[in-house]
Amino acid sequence: MIGMWTVISAVAAFGISAVTGIWLVPFLRKVHFGSTILDIGPKWHKNKQGTPLMGGFMFIAGIIVSTTVCVLLYYSFSGSNDVPAETRLASIKIFAGLIMAVAFGAIGFIDDYIKAVKKRNLGLKARQKLFLQFAVAIAYLFSIYLSGGTSVTFIPFVGMVDIGIFYWPIAAILIVGMVNAVNLTDGIDGLCGSVTFFAAIFCMIISSFCGLMGMSIFSSAVAGGCLGFLLWNFHPAKVFMGDTGSLFLGGAICALTFGMDMPILLIPLGIVYIIEMFSDIFQVIYFKLTHGKRLFKMAPIHHHFEMCGWSEIKIVIVFSVVSVLGGIGAFALSQCR
Repeated sequence: MIGMWTVISAVAAFGISAVTGIWLVPFLRKVHFGSTILDIGPKWHKNKQGTPLMGGFMFIAGIIVSTTVCVLLYYSFSGSNDVPAETRLASIKIFAGLIMAVAFGAIGFIDDYIKAVKKRNLGLKARQKLFLQFAVAIAYLFSIYLSGGTSVTFIPFVGMVDIGIFYWPIAAILIVGMVNAVNLTDGIDGLCGSVTFFAAIFCMIISSFCGLMGMSIFSSAVAGGCLGFLLWNFHPAKVFMGDTGSLFLGGAICALTFGMDMPILLIPLGIVYIIEMFSDIFQVIYFKLTHGKRLFKMAPIHHHFEMCGWSEIKIVIVFSVVSVLGGIGAFALSQCR
């Protein structure tokens, strides 16, 4: 069940993230690291022009510190006899996953820096992003393989299944796809942080029930960090997480599910991310096939609902409810062993 260090990790990450904003937001304003709102977006987003970018550093700091300290203290005070479900590989997955998330965040930082400082609205080119993202995903998977990781993964209603050599390329594509899906979800105040908070909460519950306390600590840190950030990012946002934050969160959610050997749970846990991603893909395909017609008023789909008259707060609430339902489904599937 949920342990003491899991709770401490959540509280610490929340506190660090929330308090960091006190000096980080003014600093970002001072150095003019503000967002540039594109003309293709909703017209009313123009009043967000100049809102500080790269606020993701707030929860990145909280998650790194709380996860590292609490996991190490948990192992120190628990003793190997008290943590039968944990293995050397499991602990490696925690820190390899954390490093992967930081590496994705670094790619996001480069992108944000180009947008904010170099004044190139689109940041890194898509080809450059994908190359770097696949490099990070492959490095993470390779580190797991070298540490004794296998191609055995959990399939609901079946159990643990060895997929064989196909596991590794599928895993790399899944990680990169999900990271970019999380990035697309970061389009209105509080949306990505709220959805990821609930995804992390259910990762914490699932890993706790499975006896993976290290992953539970990591999950709770992600949840706590997101909640602390939302104090600054909920509508009207005082700061945006930027690609620095959204790519980090995408990497973290992938690290949690892969760390539990349940990457298939990314589907229900990340149902909102997936809907956002496919709404964008379908919009582009439909636009090209119909020579200019649109499937949605605007994509990703949260902008469609904005154009339909929904407030940003209503969208966040509805999408969060969908995320909770997906989390409940993920928990139910995780128990089908």
